[in-house]
Amino acid sequence: MKSNPLKLNRRQFLLNSAMTSGGIIATNFLAKSGFAQAPGIITSDKERPSIPYGVASGDIDGNRAVIWSRSDRPAQMIVEYSLDESFRSVQRIKGANALEISDYTARVYLRNLPSQQQIFYRVIFQDLADKRKYSVPVAGTFRTAPAYRRDILFAWSGDTAGQGWGINPDFGGMKIYESIRKLNPDFFIHSGDNIYADGPIQAEVKLDDGSIWKNITTEEKSKVAETLKEYRGNYIYNLLDENVRRFNAQVPQLVQWDDHEVTNNWYPGEILDDNRYTVKDVSLLAERGNQAFLEYVPIRLDNNDPTRIYRSFKHGQLLEIFMLDERSYRGPNTTNRQTEQSQETAFLGNTQVRWLKNQLRKSTATWKVIASDMPIGLVVPDGSTNFENLANGDGPALGRELEIADLLQFINRNNIKNVVWLTADVHYAAAHYYDPNKAQFQDFKPFWEFVAGPLNSGTFGPNKLDNTFGPEVKFLAIPPDLKANRPPSEGFQFFGTVKIDSNTEVMTVALLNLEGETLYSLDLPPEK
Repeated sequence: MKSNPLKLNRRQFLLNSAMTSGGIIATNFLAKSGFAQAPGIITSDKERPSIPYGVASGDIDGNRAVIWSRSDRPAQMIVEYSLDESFRSVQRIKGANALEISDYTARVYLRNLPSQQQIFYRVIFQDLADKRKYSVPVAGTFRTAPAYRRDILFAWSGDTAGQGWGINPDFGGMKIYESIRKLNPDFFIHSGDNIYADGPIQAEVKLDDGSIWKNITTEEKSKVAETLKEYRGNYIYNLLDENVRRFNAQVPQLVQWDDHEVTNNWYPGEILDDNRYTVKDVSLLAERGNQAFLEYVPIRLDNNDPTRIYRSFKHGQLLEIFMLDERSYRGPNTTNRQTEQSQETAFLGNTQVRWLKNQLRKSTATWKVIASDMPIGLVVPDGSTNFENLANGDGPALGRELEIADLLQFINRNNIKNVVWLTADVHYAAAHYYDPNKAQFQDFKPFWEFVAGPLNSGTFGPNKLDNTFGPEVKFLAIPPDLKANRPPSEGFQFFGTVKIDSNTEVMTVALLNLEGETLYSLDLPPEK
């Protein structure tokens, strides 16, 4: 991959700008920005709004981006951005008000950005009760998408702070986020399980060797989330980690969700049989979980469908990304052996499937990356007889597999080339090759699926693959007999990277460990 001519400036900028509140001297900023022209401006930190959880960018798409932050009180969000890290020339955008109804979160939509440029931005909140009061600004940066060809580097993973493994300062916090940040990717795909709303964090966990893993704890993370406040508290918990805040300020994100943003293995209409919950109606929990998710991630809200999560992003001529939602529109978890498609066998649902087919068919990008909540061919049980995933064991396509069979057949019959699947969910890293010659259902193009994760959660697996679509394990990052729920301190934490060379169009997919060391790498030449 070619060197990035802006890399040094970006690092210098991040070294010189703190990623948390208080990052830039307020009085200097206010004077340079013109705010100090107002008489009687208040500069005491105790009296001004604060930005306790930093900033984040996301949904980089063409000449657009989303900037997210949170105030500690009712305030208007203001974003200033520049191509110059010294902010000598700035554009200023006044955004929405951060109010109690959104837990004081807010976002600003940046438009008409120059392509292929490093953007430096800073977020300020203006107190609605006293407009003389401004927060200390907090800085961030991101790189806009290219209009034409250039080398691309992005990362992906999922599964943050699950199974009781929270922020351990003695371990260095969620330091896998720092390993990803140091690679300076153009963006990061979070493949779901951004939080574990069903996974309380205790102060201490005894490890197998008798030592103690010590977690930072909060009231909202001490029980399963049921109220909107508790769901919000799960996102706030992750933002207590310095690695996460620093990562958010530098790496734009494309975010999807899976089950643990609400509760384990959930589906619409489910009634919980779990004594930890007083609220048993999963649809009610999902409504609260969805609201908290949309409040706390840097996602572009759809005015026509404000709860929608599936969407796509064009990243120059070489790449388009299709973010799926395999949770909101699925049918119930059953034995998954139905012979015909119905609402009961839905996984993406008819509307999302039609959208995905249309987007794939009209895409002109060399590479089409489908960001999936879950791996296609891995068997994930839900209880003794039901299934959480598509896969239901060896044999022909049945149940939820019928939907994916139809999609794969569509890709084949429309000759849609260079489709790669990226996913997380199962808490280990692997590379799977799906071969129609080894499959029970064979009307599809062969394709690769790459699995990464977890991000500071317990490590599990590996899961069994079924032969419906002919998957073969080409790489496995964990021992096949690994004991369940390994802590982050054992090092079985993983993320992936994707590089696309602008000259050859070769896609290089790598799987990396906690320290950012490459464990596996594969070059994929494009089909012409």
